[in-house]
Amino acid sequence: MSDNTPRICEVLLVEDNPADARLTQEALAESKMINRLHHVRDGVEALQFLRREGDYANAPTPDVMLLDLNMPRKDGRQVLAELKADPELRMIPVVVLTTSEAERDVHKSYELHANCYITKPVDLEKFIAIVRAIESFWLAVVTLPNRNPQHAAL
Repeated sequence: MSDNTPRICEVLLVEDNPADARLTQEALAESKMINRLHHVRDGVEALQFLRREGDYANAPTPDVMLLDLNMPRKDGRQVLAELKADPELRMIPVVVLTTSEAERDVHKSYELHANCYITKPVDLEKFIAIVRAIESFWLAVVTLPNRNPQHAAL
C-alpha cells in the first residue's frame, strides 16, 4: 500500500442493543474516513470473530473494537479478559462503550486493560458525537499497529 492510498479501518462493534448498533453504524457511515463496521451481538460472537471461527473464518483483524459490557451469553468483561490474555489479539485497542456508570465497571475494565471507557449518553445527538469522536481519535489521530504481524518489527 502506498502512502497515498487511504487505509481501510476495520471496526468491530460488539453490541446487543439493535438501536445503539444502528446509531453507531449511521454515525460512522457519515464520516469522511474509510472504515468497515463489523457488528456482532454478544461476547461469544465477538470471540468467534476475533479468532476467525465458524461463520467468521474470513473475518479481518479489527483495528479497534467498540465493546459493550452488559450482554447475553458472554459479557464484555469476559471478552476483554480473554482478548487481552491472547498474545495474538491483545494489541487490538478496546474502547468500552457502555451505559454503565458504575465505578466498579470502570475500574474492572481498566484492570482488564481496556484502552478507554466511555459511558453512552442517553441523548441521541450526544451519542452520535461520542461515536464520531471515537472514530476521529482512534482511526485518524492514533497510530495503530499493523494488522499483518509479519510486518511488525521485533
